[in-house]
Amino acid sequence: MFQLPDNELIIALRHILGDAHVLTSDLEPYGSDYTEDFYFPPAIVVVPADALQISEVLALCNSRNIPVYTRGAGTGLSGGALPVLPGVVLLTKRLNRILQIDLDNFQAIVEPGVINEDFRNAVEELGLFYPPDPASKGSCSLGGNIAHGSGGPKAVKYGTTRDYVLNLEVVLPDGNIIWTGANTVKNSTGLNLTQLMVGSEGLLGVVTKIVFRLIAKPKFDQLFLIPFAEAEDAAKTVNEVLLSGVTPSSLELMESSGVDISSKATQTPFPMRKDATFYMLLELDGDDAAKLFEDAERLLPVLEKCGALDVLHADSADLKEQWWKVRRSIGETVKSASVYKEEDTVVPRAALPELLKAVKEIGTRYGFDSVCYGHAGDGNLHVNILKNNLSDEAWQQDVPKGIREIFEVCKRLGGTISGEHGVGLVQAEYLDIVFSESHMKLMRGIKNTFDPKKILNPGKWL
Repeated sequence: MFQLPDNELIIALRHILGDAHVLTSDLEPYGSDYTEDFYFPPAIVVVPADALQISEVLALCNSRNIPVYTRGAGTGLSGGALPVLPGVVLLTKRLNRILQIDLDNFQAIVEPGVINEDFRNAVEELGLFYPPDPASKGSCSLGGNIAHGSGGPKAVKYGTTRDYVLNLEVVLPDGNIIWTGANTVKNSTGLNLTQLMVGSEGLLGVVTKIVFRLIAKPKFDQLFLIPFAEAEDAAKTVNEVLLSGVTPSSLELMESSGVDISSKATQTPFPMRKDATFYMLLELDGDDAAKLFEDAERLLPVLEKCGALDVLHADSADLKEQWWKVRRSIGETVKSASVYKEEDTVVPRAALPELLKAVKEIGTRYGFDSVCYGHAGDGNLHVNILKNNLSDEAWQQDVPKGIREIFEVCKRLGGTISGEHGVGLVQAEYLDIVFSESHMKLMRGIKNTFDPKKILNPGKWL
């Protein structure tokens, strides 16, 4: 069905983009991302500058049945952008401008290659706030955040990426350019193509502009660290905190083994306790400093009742930065300690204790160690499964059975198999747990409508 890239294609691409922006050598960095140890050598990498160039590239590839894989910053954790078939990798790094920050309407228009943290800093300088903050915020692109519906620690109070997307400029596989919606908070005109694109993992079109809604920046924040002796106590505390009527801006859980690895690897001081198995990071934010301390005092008896060993307050900006650095570095530093598989489980938050217990029980039965951490406030638990001393046979045959059981628990508890990392390449074999054939038929129909030749991101879950 698909054609192999050839010299004729390269000549045509160079005519569109210029020689410097069609790469045919030294392509190793574009064949992998942060997903396990996968590597797929790309055939060609193109680096367009705008929607019009992308339109010409897609129209050309569509006419010749050449696969196209859109790639942002390459920080994905599901293999969603990996070029598993020979084709063209379309790199969005030159689309890296913040085009407008509209103070009157609390909106911004940006290109997909803008780095999350750069955008957040730019709007905060103007007193506005863009809450989604993945652990890789310093390196991940906003286009990648759109592709996976990314979240982050602040999702418990503020929601995920999709809650801030108003409108998208999208290049379709045949080269047509559309806007998916309107730059308005309310829109009841037709089907919601904007939300359909968020989380579509590069399967339907290439996003070239994003209209985000923004909110006012909170003036104050307070950060607390709470160690727990028992994992179940830490997990149960999440719901008790939220039932108290106080809504934290972040509510994170971290297994002590992951904290220890992260602290040592990043050489960041952290108040480790030998009797703690889990730590909770609890952040409050708002515009009234006195109210934040009242909320903190209101939470103290709740935390004590749930078995907190202590409640530590970050009383300086440096201490806040240290604790957050350890949290945000867990995923990457744990991966450096062992061959790993990372699962992005998510359940209704009240079911988190049962999920955590099941993960550990399943790991014991199948003989694998895991480090758990994540956004407990919204039930999103990242499970890093470590190979350590497991045999290759056990790693390849037994561990996937254990992962399937973990996902079956997620489904039984009302959750699903990915909260923010996407399906991509690594979760495809588990989709039957959460989707029936009727679901898949509907989604294949949508894919066929947008991309009848199926040139966008082939070889993945759809």
